[in-house]
Amino acid sequence: MSAPRQVASLDEVPAGQLKLVDLEGTRIVLARIGDAVYACGDVCTHRGGPLSQGKLSGSRLACPWHGWMYDVRSGQCLFPGRGASVPVYPVRVDEGAIFVELP
Repeated sequence: MSAPRQVASLDEVPAGQLKLVDLEGTRIVLARIGDAVYACGDVCTHRGGPLSQGKLSGSRLACPWHGWMYDVRSGQCLFPGRGASVPVYPVRVDEGAIFVELP
C-alpha cells in the first residue's frame, strides 16, 4: 500500500453527502455518514456510471444511471446483488483532514 494521502477536508464533505476526488489517477467517491467517512471507487460495475453523482441513503449509494446500489462501507453490491463490488479504500480523518490509502 502507498502512504495515505490527504484528499479533502472534513468541511468539504458534509454528513450525508458525496465528494469526488482523484488520487493518483484513481477516481474515488468520499461518503460521509455521521462522523465517519468512507471511500470507494467511483465507477459502477454495471455500465460504468459515476457513483459520485448518485444518491446516498444511509450507507447505500445508488448509481444515477440504472440504480445499482452499493454499500459504501464494504463496496458490496446490494441491488441487484449479483456478487459485484466496487473497491473500498482505507480512510483516516486527522484534525479535520481526510486521508485515503491506495493499494
